[in-house]
Amino acid sequence: MDRLAIVIVTFKRQELLGSLFDSIAALTVAPWRIVVVDNENSPQTAQMVADFSARLAAQWGQTVSEPDSAGGVERVVYDPQETNTGGSGGFSEGVKRAFQLGAEWFWVMDDDVAVLPEALERLEPWSARYDVVQGQRYDYDGTPFFWQHHFMTSLCIYNPLSRAGFNGADHLDVNVMCFEGGLFRRGVVEKIGLPDYRFFIYYDDAIYGYLASKVCQPVLVPDYVLRRTREVRHQEVGASGVRQISSTSDMTRYYIMRNRGYMARYFMLHGDYNSVGYGFGTFLSFAKEFLRLVLVDRGHFGPSWARLWAGYRDSRKALHDPAWKPMPPLA
Repeated sequence: MDRLAIVIVTFKRQELLGSLFDSIAALTVAPWRIVVVDNENSPQTAQMVADFSARLAAQWGQTVSEPDSAGGVERVVYDPQETNTGGSGGFSEGVKRAFQLGAEWFWVMDDDVAVLPEALERLEPWSARYDVVQGQRYDYDGTPFFWQHHFMTSLCIYNPLSRAGFNGADHLDVNVMCFEGGLFRRGVVEKIGLPDYRFFIYYDDAIYGYLASKVCQPVLVPDYVLRRTREVRHQEVGASGVRQISSTSDMTRYYIMRNRGYMARYFMLHGDYNSVGYGFGTFLSFAKEFLRLVLVDRGHFGPSWARLWAGYRDSRKALHDPAWKPMPPLA
């Protein structure tokens, strides 16, 4: 893949970021650029990035024959932020920076994953066929990570009936993306714009994949490319143990509900919004988060319930905000 940029968003997780850096250095194919968006603007992270840049320069050399649009030849680009804009703002900024530098491919990820050595080799054949490719991930414990790969626009929820496995197919057509290893081409960014920073966290990748599905066919492929490196407390659901309800923060709980309003606005724009279905989907989402509180996070039920309700209330404001506009295309 020509001029591939890895886009990393990090915030106060230097130990995990260091593990990610080590895994990138073990890649069998050298990326053209690695854009590190630091939402903490930390001197410690800045030094880590500088050391990493020197390490890769010694290992792979500079991209003298392929400078970026700013004339730079260093593989690693540090992009500190003045304020914490969340994962959504970080990915929006990181994709923007890589786009401005002239990247043709964007491979996006948080700081709590590690890439597998052969990841780019495994993704290369798919990049010749598709503009958006989602590889598989291993969970923290080394087991396959189950990802709900289809979004029901009628209800504005992930399809709860999505199944693990490919049933003999070499790939699955999907209508969402995950910013843990999502790979997409420059032409997609030109057509649908940057990731929407207003989400702050949660559902920003789902809606970006949905928008991408309006201009191309995103796919989920069976090749494993990432491993999660942060353990998350969870409760298994069902006898198989494949599905889990994971613990989450009150902040995430809020945005899970609030951002439904933003997603609905995009669905309205593309003719996929159903008011009755959206209302039922909101009920299901609220019920799932209530179940998460009871099963996994009941130790702080009171304040968590308050944030959940606040997210629902603000989703209604977002749904009817007359000033809302979609992210503009870049072409």
